Amino acid sequence: MVGDPALPPGIGRVLITSAELAGRVRELGRSLERDYAGRVPLLVGVLNGAAVFVADLMRAIAGPVECDFVAVSSYGSGTRSQGVVAIRADLLTPIAGRDVVIVEDVVDTGRTLAELKAMLEARGPRSVRTCALLDKRERREVPVDVDYVGFTIPGQFVVGYGLDLAGLHRNLPYIATVAEPGRA
Repeated sequence: MVGDPALPPGIGRVLITSAELAGRVRELGRSLERDYAGRVPLLVGVLNGAAVFVADLMRAIAGPVECDFVAVSSYGSGTRSQGVVAIRADLLTPIAGRDVVIVEDVVDTGRTLAELKAMLEARGPRSVRTCALLDKRERREVPVDVDYVGFTIPGQFVVGYGLDLAGLHRNLPYIATVAEPGRA
């Protein structure tokens, strides 16, 4: 892209620019604000990938909102889901009777979101809805509905804006593809 700094080694191409991210997050914030008018939703960010998205999403909501985080793992250090969801850190906030919005960075196979949603629904919240920055519908293995979607993208592995590859590239202000081996 013209005017952008050179992409870091291992990065293929920019898929979603920082301006596109900012605009879409504002739209999602307005949707949540409208849908939860008069209530205080609890945004449940899925760590670590959704931390940047949750922070920006909260700032895009003008009304009252709370947040908490849960840490789950299904990727390890690879680029493909291992199919096993492990809860590494649970919520600190009781959710019985609350309006909960699970905020994910990316929905891929659907396993993580489906298991997390079922776990939270068992705790007696008023409602549980889902919000994902990225949706890779073509990779879905488990049926799961995403109520609020930032962008639908192809099934390739992406990094940036909180998403990582073995802990790296979370700090990129855009969403980018990972370069194929043997390509810069």
